[in-house]
Amino acid sequence: MVTSSPSYIFLLVFFVYGLAFFSMGLAIALEARRSPLLAEARVLAPLAAFGILHGIHEWLEMFIQIGRWFSLDIPPGVLWARQALLVLSFSSLILFGLLAFQRQGVRLPLKSGYLLAGWLAVYTLLVIAVQARQPAPAVPASDRADILARYLLAVPGALLAALALWRQSRQLKNTGHAHLAPGLDLAAWSFLLYGLTQLVVPPVDLFPASYLNAVTFIAWTGIPIQLVRAILAVAASVGVLHSIQAAEDERQKELSTAQQARLDALERVQQELRSREMLRRELLRHTVIAQEDERARIARELHDETAQILTALTLDLATLRSTESANRPAVEIIDRMQSLSRQMSQGIYRMVGDLRPAQLDDLGLVATLRYLADQARQRDDIDVTVNIAGSQQRLDLLVETVLFRIAQEALTNVSHHAACHQAWLDLKFNPGEVILTVRDNGTGFNSNEELRPPRGWGIAGMRERAESVGGSFRVQSAPGEGTLVEAVVPLLEGRSTGQEADPYELDSVDAGR
Repeated sequence: MVTSSPSYIFLLVFFVYGLAFFSMGLAIALEARRSPLLAEARVLAPLAAFGILHGIHEWLEMFIQIGRWFSLDIPPGVLWARQALLVLSFSSLILFGLLAFQRQGVRLPLKSGYLLAGWLAVYTLLVIAVQARQPAPAVPASDRADILARYLLAVPGALLAALALWRQSRQLKNTGHAHLAPGLDLAAWSFLLYGLTQLVVPPVDLFPASYLNAVTFIAWTGIPIQLVRAILAVAASVGVLHSIQAAEDERQKELSTAQQARLDALERVQQELRSREMLRRELLRHTVIAQEDERARIARELHDETAQILTALTLDLATLRSTESANRPAVEIIDRMQSLSRQMSQGIYRMVGDLRPAQLDDLGLVATLRYLADQARQRDDIDVTVNIAGSQQRLDLLVETVLFRIAQEALTNVSHHAACHQAWLDLKFNPGEVILTVRDNGTGFNSNEELRPPRGWGIAGMRERAESVGGSFRVQSAPGEGTLVEAVVPLLEGRSTGQEADPYELDSVDAGR
């Protein structure tokens, strides 16, 4: 049983040696799945395979050495498994170099796969030839195959990898990714020296192993070749990991920049949407003002001109009747004309009230809502209960007009669609807002269903009116459960006047609005 401290140090060297390449392989495998910043995935995959396979090879070598130190019989299958790992790992390193050259624009006589196959064929023939020359070698056949693998696969594979990494470093510098180059340069130099250390093999009667071998190397330097290889493996791994970390940092930076650009674009879109929403609300407000202004003008013309003409007509008919009292047929015609004149006057009066109720200008919103409820009882046979809550006050005339129109449209919908004879109209003055609610116990409808024109125009009009004064609007209904219409308008500064408004305030809006 060997217990000397150099043996433990030797085991530590093998462990670190294998760990360095295994870690490098895993890191490269993960990087290859993320982005092609260092190289394409198909190029990095063989380098990752080399690191993982060679790391496992060194750990297996460590266990074989432990077995030999304890004088255990090592099965030939284990030795050949070690050899297979060595051949596969260095074959992967050669394939990495060939693929990297192809990607970098170097013209090769054959495809990488064909070149590697030819390389392995030459190696296999040489192994067979060497064994045929010495039918009973003092050195096991697997060890001779190991030495030939290092000469024919490891040395050219490491040199190819070093050159490929160095060329990749130059390309990265030329494309503005110079921060990735130092790590690749370190890895390239490490692989170059690592390839040269593969010339140092166990002493056998095979040139140049009979002159340059592990025994002569330790005699010249005083250190085992495995220690040098382990140091170079760590250096190569550090270089590759440094480049991977730099690539990750650049990827995160690009991601952060792209994310910030998306956020800036989203902010611009949101700002544009807010601007358009403000413009839309201002347009709605001006539209409502223009509509009410036109209603007021028509109502005034009907009241001041058409009604006066009908009054004059009625008086003239009365005068004509008195002068033609003896003419019975003429009197009957005049009476019918007077009746028609009175009906026209009453119709115009109702029309004026619908266009612009005088109560809204003179008495305010509360009185107008009560008047609206009385009209619904008389004309539509709907019992409307009016509830007023909170501190009553006069509001901005536009706000009062909007709430009146919403209530008017809601009660019209109750009359035409609800199929009921009872409704509730609630007006609540809260600090900072006023809430109008119109409820009924009628048939209702599915308020979640999209209403297509001409259905839903009344609801759309109520919503637009509420939004024109900065308010919100909602409809809640279900089949057989009635309908609730609610408008909430904030009382901004200047919207609660506390006094009566000018009856014709809306007419003062200039034509440019």
